Amino acid sequence: MGAVELLQIFDQAFDVATRRGVDDARIDGYAFAPTFSIWTTIEECLNPPIVWERDRGWFTTEPFSEPETFEFPDGIGPIECVNVEHEEVLLMPRWIDAGRVTFKYGLGDEFIGVLKTLHLLGLDNKNRIKVRDLEVAPRDVVAACLPNPADLGHRMHGKTCAGTWVKGTGKDGLAREVYLYHVVDNADSMRDYGHQAVVWQTAINPVIALELLASGTWKGEGVLGPEAFDAVPFLDLLTAYGSPWGIREQ
Repeated sequence: MGAVELLQIFDQAFDVATRRGVDDARIDGYAFAPTFSIWTTIEECLNPPIVWERDRGWFTTEPFSEPETFEFPDGIGPIECVNVEHEEVLLMPRWIDAGRVTFKYGLGDEFIGVLKTLHLLGLDNKNRIKVRDLEVAPRDVVAACLPNPADLGHRMHGKTCAGTWVKGTGKDGLAREVYLYHVVDNADSMRDYGHQAVVWQTAINPVIALELLASGTWKGEGVLGPEAFDAVPFLDLLTAYGSPWGIREQ
């Protein structure tokens, strides 16, 4: 299959549309070191996850709900994923006729345990509290105790994967599942760009989007998510940057 026109390989309605992110990175010298901002991590993982269903609309569930094991490509392998709050669930149903939309991360039991402990102790609080003669936000203290994710690249080993898993009925009337994904190896991103894989993979998307907007390839008015635009030019530029996407029939 060439440049993917994902919506055209299914009937109008999808039974399930799920986007997932995971990384199997190991970080030398740290028992716990998030590869992204701890502020963002706490917000995404401890806020109630949002789910969308055609018959119910948007609703929330408990943090880390609906655990399931997903087999990730390019040697990453099976990792348990859980529901996490993310904007895709708010954007996709506005332009895609989906039956159900979720967003899940592969976090791991140890990572989830740390986040639950931070919440239990109130260390995820962003409001200032008085400690002796000072006023500090507990979350700022946690962030100050952890390494800067941007400085971890030389200690990291592994890959990060983000993708969209679509389940539905193909044009032939038979059940079909595909996983459209993007994998970045930390060794490659450090060698070519000097930045760790999770940060680089996050940054490349708005760079490509800005190029498409500047060239007029993508255009519109109002607040539009990427789902509102043609995906093919985006995927083509991703490949042109030397970081190609992949697609797998489930």
